[in-house]
Amino acid sequence: MKRTCYIAELRPAQAGQTVTLQGWVNRVRDFPEQYFVILRDRSGIVQLTIESDNPVYGVASELRGEYVIEVTGTVRERGEAQRTDAYATGGIEVIPTDLKILNAATTPAFQVDGTPITAAEDIRLKFRYLDLRRPEMQRNLMLRSKAVASVTRFLDTEGFIQVETPMLTKSTPEGARDFLVPSRLNPGEFYALPQSPQLFKQLLMISGFDRYYQLARCFRDEDLRADRQPDFTQLDMELSFVEQEDVLELQERLLASVFRDVLDIELPLPFPRLSYFEAMDHYGSDKPDLRFDSAFVDVTDLFAGGAFQAFASAGSVKVIAAPEMTRKQIDELERIAKQNGAKGLAWLKRDGDGFTGGISKFVGDQAAELLSRTGVAAGGTLLFAAGEWQKAVTALGAVRLALRDLFGLAAGGQFHVSWVTDFPQLEYDEDNARWTYMHHPFTAPHPDDIHLFGTERQGEIRAQAYDLVLNGFEIGGGSIRIHDPAVQEKMFAAIGFTPAEAHAQFGFFLDALAAGTPPHGGIAWGFDRLLMVMAGAQSIREVIAFPKNNRGADLMALAPAAVDAAQLMEVGVQVAARVDVE
Repeated sequence: MKRTCYIAELRPAQAGQTVTLQGWVNRVRDFPEQYFVILRDRSGIVQLTIESDNPVYGVASELRGEYVIEVTGTVRERGEAQRTDAYATGGIEVIPTDLKILNAATTPAFQVDGTPITAAEDIRLKFRYLDLRRPEMQRNLMLRSKAVASVTRFLDTEGFIQVETPMLTKSTPEGARDFLVPSRLNPGEFYALPQSPQLFKQLLMISGFDRYYQLARCFRDEDLRADRQPDFTQLDMELSFVEQEDVLELQERLLASVFRDVLDIELPLPFPRLSYFEAMDHYGSDKPDLRFDSAFVDVTDLFAGGAFQAFASAGSVKVIAAPEMTRKQIDELERIAKQNGAKGLAWLKRDGDGFTGGISKFVGDQAAELLSRTGVAAGGTLLFAAGEWQKAVTALGAVRLALRDLFGLAAGGQFHVSWVTDFPQLEYDEDNARWTYMHHPFTAPHPDDIHLFGTERQGEIRAQAYDLVLNGFEIGGGSIRIHDPAVQEKMFAAIGFTPAEAHAQFGFFLDALAAGTPPHGGIAWGFDRLLMVMAGAQSIREVIAFPKNNRGADLMALAPAAVDAAQLMEVGVQVAARVDVE
């Protein structure tokens, strides 16, 4: 007999009905003359009650955890004293009339029955097929599926066309290392796995497909962390005949629709916006967590020319108000500040209408103004970073996030979405003594700033670029693109490409750009990262079915792995001793 329903569909109103269920034995409780078997499928759990006079009692005695079974039986309401609110079907039970063991199971490497997981992550990843049985992982992947369905419905309604772009393409400089694939038919030549579909989606705009999207698989050979994987998913979109405002407004409606469909949460629209300078100057990050305030206060003027030499000649002095802290906590925050480029972390403790500790001997007439500007609470702490503006705000930004975690300043489970706009078009690479792009070389500059290309002020050029930020994570980034070949030439020249080098790298694209290109722009969401935040997970590995570990290894399939000499010979590759290249 086939399954009649999923477990979660069972209701007290079905009492007396016969159902057939299929799933895994979550656990077995053995009492005298009675078995209670908890059956699990992807939707939930239900109790099977088997008395000694039941014909299936003998089969029940063979059951162990993770056995796969099929049960047919009668739904029965539990007595008042036996009901539980611990799970959705806690008011009913099923009395089996037929019970089949479809497959036995070895003892699992760790418990998957919903009890808190204690196994190390590498063990979980080695036995990922077991880990995915856990209710938490099942919820995460079902949330992911619902999000995909929501995105697809919305974009289809908005007239978008889904197009798949190549997985084997040309290696181009996009900021991270490429994964290379040797070509058997072209010895000595290589494909690259795409870091993003950037050029192809712009080509689709040139081709006349004016609204494109794709859930694109992307690959970047970079160092890993909790919110990165070597292979990951982007929700990629591009639109023609748009300005920045058109892209941002559509993205706001799309994200609001996803939250509504998946989490039943209404995001307030429109999302607040900060310029790149405002985000850095107030929060020390271009992806600020705005679930809590703790904005910086600029006090450069209060210390300029004063007795405290470290502040007197500093380009920037920023302060953040914090709760009352121990000296040990302050020392830990200073360590974090130094890790992020600061020379130190000065501090003061509020004592009445003045300050004690730290740099208090250098604070005299400034005390009242410091209290007024910062609003620090009685007993609270002021933390200072000073120096060149970029280094000062970046270091204090790291301290701000550490304060968030230390004092639970963003606790409560709320979501806060914002835009960061007006990024610099270019940034100076000190190591290589040249200008490079902040986002990618196809980002359009602000029209009012184009004349600054090639001048000593080209660092002031603003990009028509925008990032979507959720709870301190960049979950999307995009821009209006360059559609004028002359502007694209200026951009390539600004980053040091000669015309010949630009043509060698991007000749096919430059030819297409000259073939009649509409104004266009787009965005890519880090889909895994978005789902991580929506699920309340600590790592994107928790919302990906088969991820790599933090060393880029698949511990279940044992990848990467060596291949035999014949395979290497066929593609003309020899394995040499590794030489690290900075």
